Amino acid sequence: MLNYFEDDLTLVFENTKNLWLENKNKTIFLTGGTGFFGIWLLMSFIFINRKLKLNSNIIVLTRDKNKFLVKNKWIKDYNEISFLEGDVLNFDFIENHIDYIIHAATEASVKLNDEEPLVMFETVVNGTKRVLEFAELKNVKSFLLTSSGAVYGTQPSDIENISENFIGAPITSDAMSMYGEGKRMAELLCAAHYKLFNLPVKIARCYAFIGPFLELNSHFAAGNFIKNLLDNHDIVIEGDGTPYRSYMYSADLAVWLWTILFDGENNSPYNVGSNKSITISDLANLILKQDDANHIKVITKTPRSNKPPLRYVPNTDKAIKNLNLGIYTNLETCIKKTIAYNKLIR
Repeated sequence: MLNYFEDDLTLVFENTKNLWLENKNKTIFLTGGTGFFGIWLLMSFIFINRKLKLNSNIIVLTRDKNKFLVKNKWIKDYNEISFLEGDVLNFDFIENHIDYIIHAATEASVKLNDEEPLVMFETVVNGTKRVLEFAELKNVKSFLLTSSGAVYGTQPSDIENISENFIGAPITSDAMSMYGEGKRMAELLCAAHYKLFNLPVKIARCYAFIGPFLELNSHFAAGNFIKNLLDNHDIVIEGDGTPYRSYMYSADLAVWLWTILFDGENNSPYNVGSNKSITISDLANLILKQDDANHIKVITKTPRSNKPPLRYVPNTDKAIKNLNLGIYTNLETCIKKTIAYNKLIR
């Protein structure tokens, strides 16, 4: 598996190697290790751990280790990865020494947010509370929360790129705000642990991403469009195609998350994502270009209105300037790599 992604993992290595030199013989505790973020963190960790001979390891919290290993048999080849079975809400506090914690559990599931919003809120907030208590007990060197751009609420249409100092919030009269409001509460819990216990908390407000292991059959437009292409079906846009989004490649994401964990400012959120916006319609047509046989087309179901377009695009100046980060992979390359991988595993 790692051989296939050698170019991507080398990119992560080259842009983070100086951060790892003081992190030999360390243990990282990772929640959400079986998801899209988690897979890329695990792969890049294994690659760097072996390349630099760090002798470090990761403990992954998961509800079902065997289910994950059946789907990802390659992990069995790497003894620096071990598992703790349990739920993020009530997992056992193990005796192992822990140096770093990355809390990446609870991805943005529209289905869960819509059908069971109270479960979503409890998982985000109480799960974060549990992991923070574990981090406090272990006196970790750094704690990283993967938060979300959803904490800002609806982005005003006249703001092209929203920055960390924007004062906004999800609409509290809408139950669909549970995810965004939950992430706000999770960040607030981090701030409290920083103030009360001097816990070195780092916060990554994550946006939209693309790359191998992205779920193609979920609510992510890019994944849905790529699935349409792979199935030789027309690319269908349910809305009018005018909303603006931006997409960061998964290897770039790994660079940013490791950098924020090791080098980010405490209790000072960073937007994580691409600052280069593209409309949903233009995204669909960019993906359509990968249809060499010209068998499919883009279908937009909803007529365009005169309303200002919706936006969900970050301003990433803070991370770029303060942490010397960048966008290393352009969107067309992101799409090509994602399609190529999914063709391989079909």
